[in-house]
Amino acid sequence: MIDVLTFGETMAALRSSRPLQLGGSLELSVAGAESNVAIGLARLGHSARWAGLTGDDEFGQLVLRTLRAEGVDVSHAAVTDAGPTGLIVFEPRVADLVRVGYYRAGSAASTLTAHHIEHALAEGARVLHVTGVTAALGPGPLGAVTAALRSTSGTDTYVCLDVNYRSRLWSPEQAAHALRPLAPYTDVLVASDDELPLVADDRARTEEAQVESLLRAGVREVVVKRGANGAEVFHAGGSTALPAVRVPVRDTVGAGDAFVAGYLSGLLDGDPVTARLERAVTTGAFAVASCGDWEGLPRRDELALLNAVPGSTIR
Repeated sequence: MIDVLTFGETMAALRSSRPLQLGGSLELSVAGAESNVAIGLARLGHSARWAGLTGDDEFGQLVLRTLRAEGVDVSHAAVTDAGPTGLIVFEPRVADLVRVGYYRAGSAASTLTAHHIEHALAEGARVLHVTGVTAALGPGPLGAVTAALRSTSGTDTYVCLDVNYRSRLWSPEQAAHALRPLAPYTDVLVASDDELPLVADDRARTEEAQVESLLRAGVREVVVKRGANGAEVFHAGGSTALPAVRVPVRDTVGAGDAFVAGYLSGLLDGDPVTARLERAVTTGAFAVASCGDWEGLPRRDELALLNAVPGSTIR
């Protein structure tokens, strides 16, 4: 059985070195919340499968080629002519502020349905990882996410749901309506502190009450990301918090996905909560200290690199 199964939209990614209206060159790569996690886990030595949908175009070929090169299983990925592969553009604007533009309306991945992932689900996985990004792409993708989580009921598959709210894809009300019913099927729920209201009971007004409502709904662990202040894991036995690893910040895009990859890696290794959280903040630090969504993610033998004295050279 494969370690982790995930699915969703991976896009062609264009990165500009200056504001787009000024022209200049664009660097081409790929990006997607779920595939970022899959790459992060593959680099840490786990078997990861991505079962998304790409367009029948060169960008789609780039997505599949990149994931294969990173050791991610794409045997259940599909290609369709129903729409093009999505596109995302990153534009630096001021200091470390980056604007993101999406060109994914009518994309291939927006036509994803439960049918596209049924074979991957049938083969099973130790962990199923889904995000709110895929749920936001339309009725079909939301149906796929819902069906995937419900299919794990009564099985040994551990379910991880990352809220990963994107305001350019849907409103808070739409997100809450779609994501709240998924909590009872979720083992690990990951959210930033401002995303908790989108999944918690709408009567809960404080973070404590929101977390308690999720634990009562059946979530085993609520992982709250606090950005530069680290993260905290809440569970039936209490909570565990760790500060962020301090590194020079180059690019915060993809940090949340890197964090999730580290946390799930520790889960798969059978580590206790503190060790999982330690790996999560470490992989998150690698992400923010590097440019790109996934390019700077560490291999397992590189996890200790951040312990080196800043500015040192490894010889």
